[in-house]
Amino acid sequence: MRKRVEAEALQKLATDLLVAAGVPHEDAQITAWALVLADLRGVESHGVARLGNYYVDRVRAGVINPRPNVRTVHEGPSVIVLDADNGLGQPVAYRAMERCIAKAKEAGVACVAVRNSNHFGAAGVYAMQALQHDMIGLALTNSQPLVIPTYGRKRILGTNPIAFAAPAGKERAFVLDMATSVVPIGKVEVWRRRGELVPLGWGADAEGLPTTSPEAIIRGGGLFPLGGAAETAGYKGYGLAAMVDILCGVLSGAAFLTGVLPPSTTQERPSDVGHFLAALDIGAFRPIDEFKQDMDRFIRELKESPKAAGQERIFIAGEKEFEAEEERRRHGIPLDSKVEEELKRLCQELAVPWPF
Repeated sequence: MRKRVEAEALQKLATDLLVAAGVPHEDAQITAWALVLADLRGVESHGVARLGNYYVDRVRAGVINPRPNVRTVHEGPSVIVLDADNGLGQPVAYRAMERCIAKAKEAGVACVAVRNSNHFGAAGVYAMQALQHDMIGLALTNSQPLVIPTYGRKRILGTNPIAFAAPAGKERAFVLDMATSVVPIGKVEVWRRRGELVPLGWGADAEGLPTTSPEAIIRGGGLFPLGGAAETAGYKGYGLAAMVDILCGVLSGAAFLTGVLPPSTTQERPSDVGHFLAALDIGAFRPIDEFKQDMDRFIRELKESPKAAGQERIFIAGEKEFEAEEERRRHGIPLDSKVEEELKRLCQELAVPWPF
């Protein structure tokens, strides 16, 4: 059984480690918040498991700028373009969405494109920022090439997630947070840490052939786009991944496709990740109360529709994650033993007390 730790203590530890690495306290808090919220929601592939190799180690190696001068490249009534100055992805994405929401309150709809950034964790946490303002939120990012295009065998696309959040009334919000690959690479990493084979259809080996070996996928192979092979409509996921890269990379002026560097402590230039965030003020379209009532009806009609044989529930996007968050806030976040070892390494190297 995995050790469980309180979310607040884990978030403080992550904050302290980032500060010890040279990150300003407010930026460290935002980054830790995003990582721990992912763990709370059961998205362990984007939680504190990545604190070391994706963030702290790269800051210490000088690969990520811990104190960036985020610059507004262009600003209009409903559009902002930001240069993140090679800083951490979480603080710039969080603040970009805050600015996006403020503009949407005036214009009805607003978009922010970000270039010269880094991995920002789970996209859903930024889309969800819009919920408390009675808005619909959208968050996209490109990423290092991990996905092979349909009929290909070379990694050329990122897992390029799409996150969409819409509020409801009595029902939970609709929160879609999905990779445009069959799974994110972090999920393959989780299964590798556990010493388990992955399901057939998640990815391919170096020859482009389906494999159940997480090692073969990570070392020389690649992930399938959403849908898998061409025979199961993988070209749809391929197209969605390309769409995300156009918005996040080409439109923002960031790197795209193989130009996005993988996170590493030895990379010769910045990763130049691009993000795209949008907010839609529901009140600019129709009365908010009416929208929420219809969202409740929409959700209930889906959930109450006939179930497949042997099934008891139909889930709405984000529902399992909300339930995981409620359970983990009560009983603690499960901490994988290898993640615990990694966090202890960081504590030892940075002279931060281990709190658990």
